[in-house]
Amino acid sequence: LKSGIDILVGTPGRIKDHIQNSKLEVSSVKHVVLDEVDHMLDMGFAEQVEEILGFAYKKGSEDNPQTLLFSATCPRWVYDVAKKYMRDEYEQIDLIGKKTQRTATTVEHLAIQCRSSQRAGVLGDIIQVYSGSRGRTIVFCETKKEANELAMNASLKQDAQSLHGDIPQKQREITLKGFRNGVFEVLIATNVAARGLDIPEVDLVIQCSPPK
Repeated sequence: LKSGIDILVGTPGRIKDHIQNSKLEVSSVKHVVLDEVDHMLDMGFAEQVEEILGFAYKKGSEDNPQTLLFSATCPRWVYDVAKKYMRDEYEQIDLIGKKTQRTATTVEHLAIQCRSSQRAGVLGDIIQVYSGSRGRTIVFCETKKEANELAMNASLKQDAQSLHGDIPQKQREITLKGFRNGVFEVLIATNVAARGLDIPEVDLVIQCSPPK
């Protein structure tokens, strides 16, 4: 940063820290990219993002940075917030169109109804049937507590480990590496693992409750 750079990639919190500590000057930025914009403008990031962009954007100025927003999902509210940073004649590029439910044709989708008290047992059976003893499975939970409890439940016959926000980053990396390398078969995670995971050969993905 001291010697000058062309491109900076960062999380909102860390970029804000550098600006506040006078280690980063963004008033002359030419391009701004928000990746996963629905998360960036939601989930507690919005205030930080808006504060950062406030240093680079001047209301009504023609010299504001070019703004690029990327997301797999764009609810209506994302466009409404984005208008604050986009010029009036902005381009919208949609790579999905009307096929909003498009998924891989090689993937089978099943919905199974069960009581929460029976869930661990049902999960154990589903994993055994669809993933076997050596296949890899990712289970998504709503809460950290749920992830921990399921990972330790005796109904799961395969080795399982949990992944969530209370686990330090270093341990998260060790856990993911172990899952990739087949050290254990079942990864039970909260939405901390929902995006950006590159793990080949996952046989089964389970949502413990309908995704919100």
